Amino acid sequence: MIIRFWRVSFRVDMRTAAVCLCMVAATLVVGVFAISTGDYHIPLGEVVRTLLGGGTRSTYFIIETLRLPRVLTAILVGAALGVSGAIFQSLSRNPLGSPDIIGFTTGAATGAVLEILVFHGSTQAIALGAIVGGVATALVVYLLAFKRGVQGYRLILIGIGISAMLASVNSYLLTRANIDDAETAQVWLTGSLNGRGWEHVRPISIALAVLLPAAFLLGRQMRMLEMGDDAAQALGVRAERARLQLLLVGVALTGVAVAAAGPITFVALAAPQLARRLTHAPGVGLLSSALMGMFLLSLSDYAAQRVFPSVQLPVGVATGAVGGVYLAWLLAHEWRSGRA
Repeated sequence: MIIRFWRVSFRVDMRTAAVCLCMVAATLVVGVFAISTGDYHIPLGEVVRTLLGGGTRSTYFIIETLRLPRVLTAILVGAALGVSGAIFQSLSRNPLGSPDIIGFTTGAATGAVLEILVFHGSTQAIALGAIVGGVATALVVYLLAFKRGVQGYRLILIGIGISAMLASVNSYLLTRANIDDAETAQVWLTGSLNGRGWEHVRPISIALAVLLPAAFLLGRQMRMLEMGDDAAQALGVRAERARLQLLLVGVALTGVAVAAAGPITFVALAAPQLARRLTHAPGVGLLSSALMGMFLLSLSDYAAQRVFPSVQLPVGVATGAVGGVYLAWLLAHEWRSGRA
């Protein structure tokens, strides 16, 4: 279906639109359930009423101060991971091209761990360290993979090697730290949304307000690059420049997500492919991947809270457990299809 607005017209696939609306609705439902459950149960109707401006003072405090920031952080981090995963899978033309696999998440974690264990930085310094670490890792991987352009498998293989090296650095730093700092860093490395407040929501909201529009503006060039550099250049796209811009936006999204919640694994890997299978789209879509990332992380965090209600289980444990099964299936699928 073609939609025209003033002088702009764009094509909307009805199946994709329906899937996106369903994911938005599902995310809202999961968010309301997450807000309602806890040590102090709040009926669903009271949750909705409080969010719309009503409710009592006690429910307002519990929802607005304690629970809503965590849900919003999950939604924002999930969107960032979904879009970054879509960018890297498109650039590498491979479903394994995720920031988890090619080392950018590990690089961001290394930057944060250095701030925690070596420099003993503040929360803002840890967040900045994560972003700097992710960008530095991406530049190293890009330069090592560059040979008359960047090819997908070369990017993935070099990224896996760099990721393994950085994981060793993280382990070494943990062994050299005192027990209190090491415990703090290890909990952070698991990836968690526990204790998230408005001080976490505001920075990532501002960052995504800049990065997500940039990613969507580059979406057309990304789709052109999927056809190959020669075809993209014939259509007026400067291939290597567009690839570098997409790489920087994707890394920034990864760094922002890691800064807000730690290195939460497998959401960036799974979200674009699950969204692609639901929409039946020929390539990964940025919007559908963002919405799927929001839903997956919100659902994972809700499940992590309810599996063991007496224990605040980090969401990274839930995504890692489910994501490991997904990765095994994906590898087997790629091998059977002859692409691995």
